Amino acid sequence: MTKSQPDDWERFRAFLLVLARVQTDARWKGKLDVSGVVQQTLLEAFQANTQLADANDHQKAAWLKRALANNLADEVRKLTTNRRDVGREQSLEAALDESMSRLELLLPAGQATPSQEAVRAERLLRLSQALSALPENQRQVIELHHLRGQSLVEVATALNLTKPAVAGLLHRGLKKLRELLTEDETDA
Repeated sequence: MTKSQPDDWERFRAFLLVLARVQTDARWKGKLDVSGVVQQTLLEAFQANTQLADANDHQKAAWLKRALANNLADEVRKLTTNRRDVGREQSLEAALDESMSRLELLLPAGQATPSQEAVRAERLLRLSQALSALPENQRQVIELHHLRGQSLVEVATALNLTKPAVAGLLHRGLKKLRELLTEDETDA
């Protein structure tokens, strides 16, 4: 078994940040350190080296998603005085599953073979990194509309913008996202 190096896990950071941002309720903004939760999740992954040594990227992403759900639930629990709510934790993991599925919808249709699944997992990581490279307002609009499934009106209300402004940000953001992904594939 080979041991993972920190940079092996570091490439999942953008993926985890996207999932965490999408699942962070607006009422926790400023109270919940999303990057800290992601850092904790990556630390746990590095500490689980021997368990995950033979895992492929798809399996690592699934493990990280579960760990992120647990860590987010822990942080939300710390912010509330309520006792542990197992239903909330399960719904958080379900919401992360849904966000991950929506993120995967931005990629071309799924494949079946293990090598094609590995390629898909790598594309998912590149997509997450490209999303993180977008200007903040474009990234937020794409995450809210495509990953949370909010309508343009809901996004406009959440961000205190007009619907045409949201549509413009979405259009420019998707265009820039395609450019970043095309550059990435050209470089590879």
